[in-house]
Amino acid sequence: MLVPRRFRHILVLSLTLVLLGLALVSPDAQAQTPRLQGQSASAAAMGNAFVAQADDPSALHYNPAGMTQLHGFQTLFGTSLIGGTTQFTSPTGVQATGDRNGSLAWPPPGHVYLVANLKDLGFSALGDFSAGIGFNNPFGSLTRYPNDGPFRSALTFTTLPLLDIKPTLAYKLNDQLSFGLGADIYTFSGLFGEGHLEQKSVWPGGFGIPPGALEINGSDTTAGFNVSLLYTPYRNSEGKPLVNIGMVYRSQATFHLTGTLLSNGALVANTAATFVLPQVFSGGIAVWPVRTPDREWKLEFDVDYVGWKSNRTLDIHLSNGGLLPFPQNWQSGYTAMFGTEYRWLHLSSLPEWDVALRGGYMNQQTQIPDRTFNPGVPSANSHIPSVGIGLACHPNGSFLGLIRCGDLGIGPLKPKLFAIDLAYQAALYEVRTVSGNQNPTVNGRYDTLIHAGSLSFRFNY
Repeated sequence: MLVPRRFRHILVLSLTLVLLGLALVSPDAQAQTPRLQGQSASAAAMGNAFVAQADDPSALHYNPAGMTQLHGFQTLFGTSLIGGTTQFTSPTGVQATGDRNGSLAWPPPGHVYLVANLKDLGFSALGDFSAGIGFNNPFGSLTRYPNDGPFRSALTFTTLPLLDIKPTLAYKLNDQLSFGLGADIYTFSGLFGEGHLEQKSVWPGGFGIPPGALEINGSDTTAGFNVSLLYTPYRNSEGKPLVNIGMVYRSQATFHLTGTLLSNGALVANTAATFVLPQVFSGGIAVWPVRTPDREWKLEFDVDYVGWKSNRTLDIHLSNGGLLPFPQNWQSGYTAMFGTEYRWLHLSSLPEWDVALRGGYMNQQTQIPDRTFNPGVPSANSHIPSVGIGLACHPNGSFLGLIRCGDLGIGPLKPKLFAIDLAYQAALYEVRTVSGNQNPTVNGRYDTLIHAGSLSFRFNY
């Protein structure tokens, strides 16, 4: 089969964006929660209630079946700046402050998505298929505490730098029903920093290990899968959805980590451990009370169920025959998400631009019991409000008054739409008081506040 000329140009652009993505999606800098929800600025602004809307390239992450709503070739890439602190107060009043290894996690986590409607690109014999690939950091942690802190024997630093590579297909069965199927290839890539799960503490001495800085690390590559559907029971006269229902299942994935145990930088033993990422069920419904040629208003409610109960233990097996027990016994939980978007499509004050205002709210449940609580993951029930704005420029619009938006492309590829999305989220953790921990120095009060600002760029061709 001959490859259409336009598709050859798209292949060149895709390769360029993939290389950019590998540079941008650096998993060395993660947020402080096990699961990172904000994987595009548009969705983050709506409290990540995007499973049912799923109408930009980040659908590849939120609901791959929604890729069938996209036309031509579309790309989206961006990043998040994440900061904030956890203030610890022991029962005796001793305090310590944890941060993201600085004021901001750096380099920041990112996201890249490339989606192509194969029928629009000349491959009509294949049917209504869409294909894409994405790169993001869906799980992770990065937390630092003082080396002389009250629980230094438990933790002074932890990071979980995971990269997810997501090759994905979607098929439109009819105007009401679409399906998606994708792989999730998780890796601790050595291309980014040290590229492994890592936890540091200050060892008091014993078991043949001298006192001083102790580090445990490990890495592996594994894979899972995801399946999804999008059901559209009602459309308006222009064929745009008025009600969407989305469902996604993401499978469990198991790492067989191998690494080292280091004391003051010297090798004590090689290590092996099993680490399990949870299965995730997501469902949502989106309703457009207003959807006219001039204005659109969407309301969406989503629920995630995250099976963290699969994380039972992270015992470290040593090559010298020893065993370091790390029971986890995490609990499964729900996240509720609500989001809204109001979009103006034809503003006289901004010709050739669409403007969207967004808002949302998330409520997350804690997943870690007091007994195995780890200060590196400030798990507590949390409330996460969000706001954002989206600006989309059509080809004849002007970007910063300097260049036509239709001239922002690479070579012969000129975008039909260029968009900038901005979002801000504030994670307000409920105060948590830990007692009965297996390491008594961890017992105490934890006050956590996290800020995240996201930026995404989108090009539609």
